[in-house]
Amino acid sequence: MDLLQQVFHPGALLFGDVKGQPYAKTLEAYLDGVAHRTSPKDSGKPYQPEIISIDVIHSIAIAKTRLRMYEFNYYDLLSFHRIDGQWLIVNKMFTHVEA
Repeated sequence: MDLLQQVFHPGALLFGDVKGQPYAKTLEAYLDGVAHRTSPKDSGKPYQPEIISIDVIHSIAIAKTRLRMYEFNYYDLLSFHRIDGQWLIVNKMFTHVEA
């Protein structure tokens, strides 16, 4: 949880869909959900993160990632902004795609 709080900007928003259902949360609501679920490590289920691409333009960046976690196959688009020398996630968009 500490690491997640360090990489996200406090005002970050998260949007996407999970199995076709719309998802929109503030960072606070997202972190609360993460804190109350079984971690991928403790679940014994697959956890396979992959960075597909990263584009950087001056102080902004976009990372496209794929994450197989639990029974999900997520694709994420993470928007970053470099603030006071630190890259922070300012927006996360994601979708679950059937494998």
